[in-house]
Amino acid sequence: MYVCMCHGITDRQIREAVSEGVGSMRELRAELGVASSCGCCAEYAKQLLDETLTGSQVPQLTAA
Repeated sequence: MYVCMCHGITDRQIREAVSEGVGSMRELRAELGVASSCGCCAEYAKQLLDETLTGSQVPQLTAA
């Protein structure tokens, strides 16, 4: 699923970055560019980052 539309970043790419050592939003932004343009994805990207770090499952977003 796409998390950052501005840069075409998916949840899979974020999880892979975490598995390769990314541990903060600052590192994630530097590595992938996520949340560096419009910022609309920042909250979900942070949730995904945190939950991937702790091994939790992230609920899928649903259309309103």
